[in-house]
Amino acid sequence: MYIFQLKLKIYTDIRNDKKEDIMIVMKFGGTSVQDNIWIDKALNIAEAQLDKAPVLVSSAMGKTTDCILELINLAESGKMADSVPPFEELKSIHLLTAYSFLSGENLKNCETKLNTLFNDFISFLKGLSLLRECSSRSQDALLSFGERLSTTIINHRALERNMVARFLDAREFMLTDENFGAASPLMDIIDDRIRERVIPEAGVLLVTQGFIGSTQGGVTTTLGRGGSDYSAAIIASALSADEIQIWTDVNGIMSSDPRTVKGVKTIQSISYREAGELAYFGAKVVHPATIQPAVGNKIPVLVKNTGNPEHPGTRIEHILTGTGLKAIAAKKEITLINISSSKMLNAYGFLSRIFAIFEKYKTPVDLISTSEVSVSITIENTQDLESIIKEISLIASISVEHDKSIICMVGQDLWKDSRFISRVFAILEETPVRMISLGSSDINLSVVVPQEKADSAIQKLHDSFLS
Repeated sequence: MYIFQLKLKIYTDIRNDKKEDIMIVMKFGGTSVQDNIWIDKALNIAEAQLDKAPVLVSSAMGKTTDCILELINLAESGKMADSVPPFEELKSIHLLTAYSFLSGENLKNCETKLNTLFNDFISFLKGLSLLRECSSRSQDALLSFGERLSTTIINHRALERNMVARFLDAREFMLTDENFGAASPLMDIIDDRIRERVIPEAGVLLVTQGFIGSTQGGVTTTLGRGGSDYSAAIIASALSADEIQIWTDVNGIMSSDPRTVKGVKTIQSISYREAGELAYFGAKVVHPATIQPAVGNKIPVLVKNTGNPEHPGTRIEHILTGTGLKAIAAKKEITLINISSSKMLNAYGFLSRIFAIFEKYKTPVDLISTSEVSVSITIENTQDLESIIKEISLIASISVEHDKSIICMVGQDLWKDSRFISRVFAILEETPVRMISLGSSDINLSVVVPQEKADSAIQKLHDSFLS
């Protein structure tokens, strides 16, 4: 133990003293490791940066996670026979990927590990089928196989390419609480554990999993949606990395959703705050939780395309880079709740009573707009809407409007430019605007519109400001 601690101290001293040394964490999403061709693209990117002591964090291959969820549902329903075809297909995809670019003893070792993982997986699945029940704890255990399979293949492919690669099981250092399905990393102890187990070295590729972790008792957990991005950011923060690279299938963060808006562009640079607002209101490239661990150490996040690595992508950092509108995002399937009562006039504590009801039903609120006797609120989760309406009705009048969308315009100092705001509402003059929220953060102007009008409204705004 003393020798290890001495090595760790030497490594830390070197990192602190030699500022020219670079260390990066690169995360590859499921589409970036979906098959043998894409895995090689990812490893080309990693190999070109071996001098930066890279840590490669990978998601599961392609649609593996969706397939595992389907298998869980079939097993839980007692339809084990129906699960055989999708399981065999899942197994075949991974084995054929290994067969396609591995050889000799390396292939044999990889195949043995993959078969062991699949045998463990199917045994677990059969147990669920007998019980007809899948707890969150069991689901986490099964979902973890996706990342464990992909990183096994990636590591052996790196070795096949004569790269110096080391495989790390994230469950040994990504310690979390026991909130299965959306576990929270135990940050007070996780940094030390990462520094003990993850030792970056120039010329060496460290391969590990995103998304998964374990309790202090060794029980497998998952970090929930966006978990692989979160894993990469946590590792980077603990190791004081110089950069986090998020490799995906688009050229960075776009000025709007390319699936519904024409003429979108890549945003060259954006601040943590702006990126967080965009992600919260619908942008799919970066999860808000990814940003948080990087903020403290001011670690820049680079979002790039695995299929087009020459493209500069988007750089996210703590420095604000220019004013004005940068992007437009949308959040659909929104419900607008209007609450009014004369009791609000010159009263304190009334709003707290309203929000206590939302807290009681664990229902997050997106936007808020208030006047002297009314408050308008938007929510996305309507699971407990009937109960919320019933309780609020006891203290105020309430009306509910469904099928709304939030259009979120993000950029620095939007509220300081009166011409911008007037132009926005001139463009939206034929669009019914049900609510307006100009954030106190000064980087977000949001409007609530009928859902059927959202796409056309965003296109008009984008054409006017960002084309």
